[in-house]
Amino acid sequence: MADSATPRTADPSGDVVAVAFSGGLDSTALLHATARAAAGCRVVALHVHHGLQSHADDWAAHGERVARELGVGFACTRLSGSPAPGDSIEAWARAGRHRALHDMSIAAGADLLLLAHHRRDQAETFLLQALRGAGVAGLSAMPRAQWRYGLCWARPWLDLPREAILAYAEQHGLRWIEDPSNGDARFARNRLRLSLWPAFPAAEAGLAQAARWAQQAADLAAEVAAADLAGLSTPGRLDLSAWARLSPARASNALRAWLSAHMTAPASLVVRVQAEWRLGATLSWPAPGGALHAWRDGLFWEAQSSKLPGSVVLDLSRPGRYPQAGWGGAWVVEPARPGVAPARLVRLTQQGRSGAGQFQRAPASVPRSLKKACQEVGLPPWRRSGPLLFDAEQRLIAVAGLGMDARAFANQDEPQLALRWLEDSALPQSEGEDRVGA
Repeated sequence: MADSATPRTADPSGDVVAVAFSGGLDSTALLHATARAAAGCRVVALHVHHGLQSHADDWAAHGERVARELGVGFACTRLSGSPAPGDSIEAWARAGRHRALHDMSIAAGADLLLLAHHRRDQAETFLLQALRGAGVAGLSAMPRAQWRYGLCWARPWLDLPREAILAYAEQHGLRWIEDPSNGDARFARNRLRLSLWPAFPAAEAGLAQAARWAQQAADLAAEVAAADLAGLSTPGRLDLSAWARLSPARASNALRAWLSAHMTAPASLVVRVQAEWRLGATLSWPAPGGALHAWRDGLFWEAQSSKLPGSVVLDLSRPGRYPQAGWGGAWVVEPARPGVAPARLVRLTQQGRSGAGQFQRAPASVPRSLKKACQEVGLPPWRRSGPLLFDAEQRLIAVAGLGMDARAFANQDEPQLALRWLEDSALPQSEGEDRVGA
């Protein structure tokens, strides 16, 4: 899940507070403490049934019983499916758990979800990320609070040692379940728990502190990237000639930040772009979920798409925005001059570009081939496939990225509607996306 664009502060006095509740020591103590502290709001315990343990049904029943005793709500989701061959069970369970917790929280009306992660969890996460060769973002481990898709994931006990949680649970006579898989050394986190803490009991505080320093470093890197990108990028294009003038460290940092709007960039991709791009080069790099293109000294992101949609009939005779599934954008129709007579827009055929064709940009201009027209306005090659609009007599009306064909313009005394194509990314419109002749 991605973070929301605007940081917000969770309101613990809201109507509903959700608690991720496995039934173990940590989440049992957190649920108990939340139920005691809740004033004027409803608390709901959220349990995820992973289906991986023979006792999973019993644990769900235990969780519902504890919630009832504490006078709080209870919801449970059972994960479907199983890890694919070769996939990590831990990663599969974590991804499914996050989805289930989010969906249950939203269904319960909560915008605050509490998690019982503590200082040792933070130290373990830092060390596991370090062993994987993570940068400062990974070494930052778990944030204290983070908004994701309308829900604040908060960890109020992140600086608390586990011993304090155990003391709280014993003081209040709480009952919890023990997951036997916690002793399974096949899992990386369990190997740490079984070997590191007995040998280095004081390491927990130091590693958790290192995670806090990494968080500060990550925040600083984000501020530097924002300052650098302010003058050389839009969400759709990175000015590579200006980017290349940054120091190697700042260039890497800025590129990662720019790519974060589209993916979590592999380190190898950042290294390749820095090493392979040269002024004037036209290059492409495969990337998770799509591809990167260097073209005319700009870097562009192209999302991966399946086969382009087939021909469809559209009615665009009324003002509005008309999203086109599979094409990555929408037609925007609005009263404007020059434009097309509404009667010609009642029955339009939308299709992809195929074969030769001509486009006339303005009434006084000469029709050019679609290829030449795209080149003239600087439309990148990967955005030249369409869609195109034709009227009932198969006369070209508009082309995504080029605008309206001037031969389709209505007479001055006729009502007129203008059409333009807007990418899903809502980029600032380039010259090729403006209304022709406007």
